[in-house]
Amino acid sequence: MYKFRILHPNAITKLRMQPVMHGMIGILFLFNLIGVYKMEKPNWAMGLLFIAMGTASLAFPFMLRKLRKLSETNSILRLLQVFTLLSGSLFFLSHMQPIIGGTLFLAGLGVAYTGYAEYRIMQPSFAEINTSGIALPTVFGQKRHGWNEMNNVILRNDLLTLDFRNNKVLQLEVLDEYSPRRQRKSMHFFNPD
Repeated sequence: MYKFRILHPNAITKLRMQPVMHGMIGILFLFNLIGVYKMEKPNWAMGLLFIAMGTASLAFPFMLRKLRKLSETNSILRLLQVFTLLSGSLFFLSHMQPIIGGTLFLAGLGVAYTGYAEYRIMQPSFAEINTSGIALPTVFGQKRHGWNEMNNVILRNDLLTLDFRNNKVLQLEVLDEYSPRRQRKSMHFFNPD
């Protein structure tokens, strides 16, 4: 059995989408500020919370390159966003605005899922190759691919290439050394069929 530490298959896509997600949530918070302002008796504490979280969410993508602990900072901001969305949902529901409250509740659930997925993707991921096939990480566990689904599996220059029979090719970056001696430049796993 071979086990390789790899860059998670969805990591690049999620990292590219982070600025967009934080920006959209920041704009949502600022729109909620308008809803608080237009009430008969505005709750300025809630308004200040929406201003603070909207500004922080909009500014976070510009600070991504300067952060050393990106994963931890992103997780904390996601938790604060979920808390603000769910408390905003309760606020609008208590003021008899069920459409806004329900929308914020659904947005809070969506951001909670996104935060969990980002947390899982940032954790160390492993690909396992054994006699039954290949196991690759997903957000909620592992997905096994049998040898009958593969044409070739090649490990060369820290790049694991999976060539599926349905013409799909998946390339994963290997982060660990895969052999005791780095003299071997490539490993080719044959289909046992």
